[in-house]
Amino acid sequence: MSKATILLGSGNRNKGIEMGRVLAPTGIEIVTLAAYPDAPDVVEDGTTFAENAAKKARGYALFSKRWTVAEDSGLSVDALGGAPGIYSSRFSGVNHSDQKNNALLLEKMEGVPIEKRTAHYTCSMALSDPAGNIRFACEEYCGGRILFEQCGENGFGYDPLFEVIEYHQSFGELSPLLKSTISHRARATRRFIAAVRALLGEILSE
Repeated sequence: MSKATILLGSGNRNKGIEMGRVLAPTGIEIVTLAAYPDAPDVVEDGTTFAENAAKKARGYALFSKRWTVAEDSGLSVDALGGAPGIYSSRFSGVNHSDQKNNALLLEKMEGVPIEKRTAHYTCSMALSDPAGNIRFACEEYCGGRILFEQCGENGFGYDPLFEVIEYHQSFGELSPLLKSTISHRARATRRFIAAVRALLGEILSE
């Protein structure tokens, strides 16, 4: 077997594409939960990104009986006391969507001046072996600020509102290649790659 295949404990196609792009040069192939239509939902009831990442990695590894990486990520806005944080994907309630989440964020940030619109993305990542043991965990960040309106068509989630200050562009405007170099998920994935390389013999033997 010349290629390591690891399950990404997410059905989010965009996350799978992003991670697959970063991992492509390593010979590691990512498959998502789309390949497991009978996979149970893992309730994300942790109080931190790290707790949720570990819970998903362990749960989906035990279900699939294969090495599994999971991540929990989100946006924390300083002016909102760190919200939406771990509730980023469901910020706008039960019938949440990217569009509704972005609209609510803009509403809550109305009147906040540019110097107080600082924010950061967090990505916590965990790797579980098939027995449910967490073998690697890390957390990385990407700082920026919230724009006054959406800019750009790339990315997903809050990307059109999140400006990377040093580039004077939102994640929605940056090229996918650049985002896959500087984002919170890209930074965590680079650390994940190093861990996987150290564990490659075990992964390939499964």
